[in-house]
Amino acid sequence: MRTEHAESHTLTVEEVAARLGISRTLAYELAKANRLPAPTIRLGRRLVVSRLALDRVLVGEPAHRDATCSDTA
Repeated sequence: MRTEHAESHTLTVEEVAARLGISRTLAYELAKANRLPAPTIRLGRRLVVSRLALDRVLVGEPAHRDATCSDTA
């Protein structure tokens, strides 16, 4: 019997590439140069990206929320 797992909070570079509509090779090149639109997290030899950070970028928000900024202006 197979159980459903909750969505992961991180995405692989390959998954990021698919969501951005770019090649896997380009995604790895951008990750290596620290130029993906969301920061990468290194876990040993593995690179992952926060799903939340990428989702924020894709809807037009910054990947990081600056704690010193307020939402009211």
